[in-house]
Amino acid sequence: MESFEQLLEASTKIHGHICAGQVIGVRMSMAGLARIGVSDPKGADRKKLYVLVEIDRCATDAIQSVTGCSLGKRSLRWLDFGVMAATFINLESNRAIRVTAREEARALSSSYCPEVVDKYQRQLEAYKVMPLEELFTFQEVRVQLQDCDMPGRPIRRVPCDQCGDWVQDCREVEQGDRTLCRACAGARYYEVVDVAGQASQL
Repeated sequence: MESFEQLLEASTKIHGHICAGQVIGVRMSMAGLARIGVSDPKGADRKKLYVLVEIDRCATDAIQSVTGCSLGKRSLRWLDFGVMAATFINLESNRAIRVTAREEARALSSSYCPEVVDKYQRQLEAYKVMPLEELFTFQEVRVQLQDCDMPGRPIRRVPCDQCGDWVQDCREVEQGDRTLCRACAGARYYEVVDVAGQASQL
């Protein structure tokens, strides 16, 4: 695997700027991968790596950059828990490590870089050198992954009986004798607007 400095540089380019979240995501990924025995995540080990992220913040871009996992490859999955945490899974050995950023690290940053006045810059610099045990909590966990969530071709594709959209990867909802997409089953996040600008009900 590349060095921390190289990985942080690559992650920063993808994310668009350097920030404490980038440092956390890179170090979190390096530590998680080491603990599950993955040393070449973008090469020889790429098909045995799966990552679950619990937050849609800066660190997630870094995790994607370091691991090579992504939503499009179905090797990265976002769970909307709002926690600065990720679980790294070796699909070959079934070993899984959940890594959580410690809230206490924010306050501890002043003891590592007291000369840096700006607190965000201080955290960024401190997180680069802080021992892993002060920066993260590590938990060995067991994760039950569903076949429908794994990389590869969709297990099935079915049409929604109401709107006709095709639903992949077992995301359909059965209501009585009808098969529905999640939007038609009541989880719609949008309104359809006609050309006159009036919202219409499906």
